[in-house]
Amino acid sequence: MVQVQNIEFPDRLFYDMENQVWYEPLADGTVRAGFTHWSANFMGGIFAFTPKRVGREFDKHRSFAVVEGGKWVGAARSAFAGTVVATNEILVGRPGLLNTDPFDEGWMLIVKPASDDWRQGLVTGAGIAPAFEGWFATGAYKERTE
Repeated sequence: MVQVQNIEFPDRLFYDMENQVWYEPLADGTVRAGFTHWSANFMGGIFAFTPKRVGREFDKHRSFAVVEGGKWVGAARSAFAGTVVATNEILVGRPGLLNTDPFDEGWMLIVKPASDDWRQGLVTGAGIAPAFEGWFATGAYKERTE
């Protein structure tokens, strides 16, 4: 576990720092995805989660879900292209899980990456803390509107 600004980031996961989305490779070649705890806190109390439908394709840097929170409404953007294999129906019914349990019950989607290089550009392990601090220092999160 890596701790940055009092927020925990499990070091087994891969992170898209720009979009604050985590990815967990699964044994069958699919990937589970979710928002980081930092992102969920930034959004405020989450009251709606709308994922792309199972079987739908998505492009790199495009939306694969929409989240509505008390402070932010916008798209969860993917770090790579792929297809939605499963959605977390529990999260659809209880979107607040993004705030309380983003790395376990609050996962968003399971996707099949379009190519084997889906990890390219993502950070994991010891690279998490410096990548987060570098991203945070840019202030880019302040400009996110969708």
